[in-house]
Amino acid sequence: MAYNIVDFGAVADGVTNNAKAIQAAIDEATKQGGRVVVPAGRFLSGTLTLKSNVELHLEMGAVLISSLEPADILDFAALFDDDNLTTGWDGGCFLFACHGENIVISGNGTIYGQGDRVFFDDDSDGGFHECPLNVTAFRPRLTFFEDIENLTIRDVTIRDAAFWTLHMAGCRHVQVSGVRILNDVRGANNDGIDPDSCKDVLISNCFIKTGDDAIVVKSTKPMAQRYGSSENITIVGCVLYSHDSALKIGTETHGDIRNLVMGDCVIKDCSRGIGIWVRDGATIENIHVHHVTGSVRKYADGFHEGHPSMWWGNGEPVFVNATYRNRERLENHQKPGTIRNITFDHIYMDAESSAFIGGDEGARISDVRIEDFKFTYKSQGTQKAGYFDEQPSIRNVYAHRIPAIYARHVDGLYAKGTVCFVEPYSLEENGLCETEQCTGVRLAVEQSVL
Repeated sequence: MAYNIVDFGAVADGVTNNAKAIQAAIDEATKQGGRVVVPAGRFLSGTLTLKSNVELHLEMGAVLISSLEPADILDFAALFDDDNLTTGWDGGCFLFACHGENIVISGNGTIYGQGDRVFFDDDSDGGFHECPLNVTAFRPRLTFFEDIENLTIRDVTIRDAAFWTLHMAGCRHVQVSGVRILNDVRGANNDGIDPDSCKDVLISNCFIKTGDDAIVVKSTKPMAQRYGSSENITIVGCVLYSHDSALKIGTETHGDIRNLVMGDCVIKDCSRGIGIWVRDGATIENIHVHHVTGSVRKYADGFHEGHPSMWWGNGEPVFVNATYRNRERLENHQKPGTIRNITFDHIYMDAESSAFIGGDEGARISDVRIEDFKFTYKSQGTQKAGYFDEQPSIRNVYAHRIPAIYARHVDGLYAKGTVCFVEPYSLEENGLCETEQCTGVRLAVEQSVL
């Protein structure tokens, strides 16, 4: 059965709040299962609650627009308690589903978050126009799907999310394929895809352009408490463009994260290539990354109303980090967690900072292999090198030379590949490899010349 939202009273004028009409179509479709059709036209709406056995299908030319009025948006975070402020649970969400099954979003239409009405450039980075944009309005996340069995999102275009774009929490058997996410590359917190405490996830053949992380697997505190670990996740065949990390795990690591394969991806001008963080006590293990190519660089930071507005990352092709989130966790002897059994192979990247594998006392990293790689160190942007960035942590950002590979508190590191230095980078100034308090290090790294 197909349920056209126009038959339920929806008006395609881009102004009328069609939440009641569209929700009526969804509520009718869930009775026996069916497709809710959004035809060509511009349909504004407040929060929509998707339900079991319903496909929300956007036809070619359809634009489903998120309201930015707080009264129109569901405050889903009121459903649980949370002290994990870094996740930004306030603000509500546009498309919502909870405790359901067999939910699909499909079609060649567009979901529009109106993020371009939320962000503005206050020139806080002194004319570089690279730092995170300032925020002028209420901004809901585009989606929040919790505890959904069999969730599918395919083919749609998602444009200008004001906050996180696709947030799946505690979901199982998830497929995201052929999706285009076209967000502002300077938009803070407009992550592309966030599997959070999910199991059995396939993300494939997507194009993602964001300011914040393009694809990031995590386990936030309230979702890890409810659903446990994130595991059995494959990410393949994506093109990723971000002012932050392209492929990321963490930093929210309140539950274990294991059994991930990421590969056959292109990274374009991100601040980091592949990043793995542990901060909150979990174990991250069995992560395998292969055949990734592209470029990473450092972007300018700024100040909004006297407060730093900073991207995380200085152009590291590979970043693996276990350290204390803050001084309080250190003083309370709350260890960051464990990272082990990580492999990278066939990674080809133009970079501006080291391949970084940094653990800490009480949070040593073990069994990391980087093989068949070529890292070319050269200036690509407007900012100077010479800093390591371990945000968010007690270390944060600090001056350091940029060796090709840097390792700290690592047990079992094997690296075999090629590095190339292009002026103003030089082997003499930065060094090939630097290790601190490591054991079992085997390096077969050669230098090449362009």
